[in-house]
Amino acid sequence: MFYSTTSIVEETSIGFIGLGQMGYHMAKHLQSKADNKPFIIYDVDKGAISRFTNDSELNTNSRVKVASSPADLASKASVIVTALPESSHVKSVYLGKDGIVHGIGSGTLCIDSSTIDISVSTEVSKQVIAVGARAVDAPISGGIMGAKAATLTFMVGSETTGDFERAKSCLEKMGKNVVHCGSLGAGQTAKICNNLLLAISMIGTAEAMNLGIRLGLDAGVLASIFNTSSGRCWSSDTANPVPDVIPTAPSTNGYAGGFKSRLMLKDLGLVSNAAKDSKSPLLLGSLAENIYRHISNNPEMVDKDFSVVYKWLTSTAGSSGSKS
Repeated sequence: MFYSTTSIVEETSIGFIGLGQMGYHMAKHLQSKADNKPFIIYDVDKGAISRFTNDSELNTNSRVKVASSPADLASKASVIVTALPESSHVKSVYLGKDGIVHGIGSGTLCIDSSTIDISVSTEVSKQVIAVGARAVDAPISGGIMGAKAATLTFMVGSETTGDFERAKSCLEKMGKNVVHCGSLGAGQTAKICNNLLLAISMIGTAEAMNLGIRLGLDAGVLASIFNTSSGRCWSSDTANPVPDVIPTAPSTNGYAGGFKSRLMLKDLGLVSNAAKDSKSPLLLGSLAENIYRHISNNPEMVDKDFSVVYKWLTSTAGSSGSKS
């Protein structure tokens, strides 16, 4: 692993595909720091494109252009960032009809910030490289709050250090930490390991908070103890799952925004696949996946932030015998 601040390529035009909850804010930061370079976007959701092109906070010195397809965008950009929901979307955008590989020029750099299967990520990167372009995987951590504040962490896998250095100069405009994790697919590996730990820590925080509250402790007092003691973690001090403990946490906003439970389930599925492929034991991870499967089967919780596990514990699990 290494860290570097050296930029080796001055990009002439920037393309961005995927204006979802994360991608929208990432694209805004990237566009705002694009100087006078052309900034090209594409998304299957025309509403997202309209919202972006009409955003009053955009940099007026960098005119936003809308591509007709991923291939069209690829033909006009020297660097392309993609932020897509799942493996199938990445394969379609890169390799499908009118996909990136059908329009990309020699030397163009593709940066995929999606969280997908390691094998799919590696396959797509290799096919991009096979047509004369360059590719890195750069999944992200930090959630919507990090995307809005440009404090994301990017975990990068690359074939060469030069590819990493080039990607880093772009990623620094959208995040705070850019870490080289190793070869192609290494960024995806780091990301799913991080989200495995995140899911487990959120469930643990929710369970501990629920227990303390049921035993009579004030939620704020209990959280302050966690956050100054050995139990401290991001799930407690930044995204505490109990409403009104942290004013900016999704739980305080009805569990709106944040990282959706169904996406956490998706990532835990990626963890499960990787564990099977590497023959690694997955004890708490399997339990976490089962919990988020139950949550995702609840229509009132599936699109809520994954900290809604606290609400699930106090309602669904609580009905089995604990006080509600």
